[in-house]
Amino acid sequence: MSELQSKVDPSVMKIALVAGEHSGDILGADLIRALKQLYPNAQFYGIGGERMKAQGFQALFDMEELAVMGIVEVLGRLPRLLQVRKELLAHLTATGPDVFIGIDAPDFNIPVELKLKAAGIKTVHYVSPSVWAWRQKRIFKIAKATNMVLALLPFEKAFYDKFDVPCSFVGHTLADQMPLQPDKTAAKIELGLKPEAPVLAIMPGSRTNEIKLLAADYLLAAQELQRQQPDLQLICNMVTEQKAQVFNQIKRQVAPDLAVQLEIGKARSTLTAADAVFIASGTATLEAMLAKTAMVVGYKMNWLTHQIAKRLVKLKYFSLPNLLADQALVTELLQDQVTVDHLVKAMAPLLQDQDAQRCCVSSFTQLHQLIRCNASEQAAAAVAKVIQG
Repeated sequence: MSELQSKVDPSVMKIALVAGEHSGDILGADLIRALKQLYPNAQFYGIGGERMKAQGFQALFDMEELAVMGIVEVLGRLPRLLQVRKELLAHLTATGPDVFIGIDAPDFNIPVELKLKAAGIKTVHYVSPSVWAWRQKRIFKIAKATNMVLALLPFEKAFYDKFDVPCSFVGHTLADQMPLQPDKTAAKIELGLKPEAPVLAIMPGSRTNEIKLLAADYLLAAQELQRQQPDLQLICNMVTEQKAQVFNQIKRQVAPDLAVQLEIGKARSTLTAADAVFIASGTATLEAMLAKTAMVVGYKMNWLTHQIAKRLVKLKYFSLPNLLADQALVTELLQDQVTVDHLVKAMAPLLQDQDAQRCCVSSFTQLHQLIRCNASEQAAAAVAKVIQG
């Protein structure tokens, strides 16, 4: 901590950011890029991943420290998470950034924002927690902790407006980065796939626990679909080599002879090349939607986490395409519904029915346009207002 503290120049703009996982690293890196246009000499530091570091970001802790999901899972890591938060707060209080930006990870970031704002440091929370879905009273804590919330989705701002909490709808950086009409043939060729044959992607998540809970069912369902459609090509992307090892271990157990092309760090290329995907709920479903890739979305949690969550969460849908559209555009399978039979039944028409594929592309294109707003520039402008205000 002291080594980095000595690198902080008190005469330049200091912007602290904390991202807790892969999707936050993507948002953080693009936000830093946009903020550099406004503040060329600013220093950026906090907690982030490789993309943020590539923008000159100085990391105090490894982002993986925060990448834990689920009520029960968090309890096991709580002492370390509290230690990280304590050290981070001490560092930020000492260095006095001009603004702190918490990117998602609300259970970690909002308490940090609360302490910093009370200490006179301006705070922004980028990516609204799902207060519209569960624990709605959190909005009052968010209002107390932040000077501004940056919302990715239009229905989120409408919710904050009802409570007079400062919120800017900025759109989503992925919608800006990805073309409205992706070239799937070119993506297949780039990855060494046959352009004339269908491609099914397997994307069981970026967290180890998600991979362990979903990969086996996705692999067995893909195996059955390939039996029905022998020219079907299978591809999987993992965010790191470590996660690839977890996936490969599961594959050796359940489908050792299944040919699956494994990529690392090529989520966007994989999703663009795919005609359809088995995918874990989360930001990846948005990326699949923007790639105009038909999908079946699954999610599983630790049993106790699910028992608690189902009593608290009040949602018609849990995947981002369905939440955005407020209708069931894609099949969602939760917990015990994630079975090989259900997966195969939901996926087969998406691979074999061209009308179903065209319908997906049309709906996904409309949603893409809705959230394509130059998000990072909008977010940077909103942050600048907070700094100046």
